[in-house]
Amino acid sequence: MHPILIKLGPITIHTYGFLLAIGVIAAILLSLYLAKKQNINRKVLTDFFFYTILVGLLGAKIFLFITEFGYYSKNPDQIKTLITSAGTFYGGLIFGVLFAVWFVRKHRLDFRVLGDIVGPALALAHFFGRMGCFSAGCCYGRNAPGCAIAIEFTDSRATTGVPQHTPLYPTQLMEAILNLLNFIVLLTLYKKRKFDGQIFSIYILNYSIIRFFVEFFRGDTDRGYIFGSMDHPFSSLSVPQLLSIIGVITAIILYRVFKKKAAAKTQ
Repeated sequence: MHPILIKLGPITIHTYGFLLAIGVIAAILLSLYLAKKQNINRKVLTDFFFYTILVGLLGAKIFLFITEFGYYSKNPDQIKTLITSAGTFYGGLIFGVLFAVWFVRKHRLDFRVLGDIVGPALALAHFFGRMGCFSAGCCYGRNAPGCAIAIEFTDSRATTGVPQHTPLYPTQLMEAILNLLNFIVLLTLYKKRKFDGQIFSIYILNYSIIRFFVEFFRGDTDRGYIFGSMDHPFSSLSVPQLLSIIGVITAIILYRVFKKKAAAKTQ
């Protein structure tokens, strides 16, 4: 919709990058606020967020390249768009979590406590990130002729391959709104949490359900399918949907494990 926010001579500020930066800053500030009463060293916590976000951003792009290798091998000129694209959130989440586990063990932190702090922050950052996707034209939806909520991209400066002047499902806005709701729910539950790890488990559960649903309406390049194809989304299973199913199962297991640990501690 509006890929370039400001252009002054050789200086170009992309809307996606600006909104992503706002999301990261908001997430870090929220996490530091929630961590006040957890007796966590602020420097260690700041390092944790900085490096986890960095690894997550790189992981998102690496995962996108791997899952859509066929597309990039046929269109090598599009590899440069990885720099300006969001990448895949699941890729960022997987790489970020793996790094986070290593960091937590190295600094002997409580992963459950950190997870509860990070959950709402991730949902908030993701809201800004998806608004950035909307501005840049990435992660766009399938054709939606006759749909009352369809949107059309008309800015020729978009480099994400989004179809121009074509009604599409507003998948970026759909996921942005759902992530904002997820943030509100998680922040509300955080104040009433009954055991460490509860909020992080619910975050994984909620996002997995959100992504599974939105995936039906995505239309950007080849989604990567376990079976079926983008032409028949409601009778197919994409790679992100498979990861969503795994996410739901993982969230339920984590919730039960964390709850049992908390119960055993009080006995």
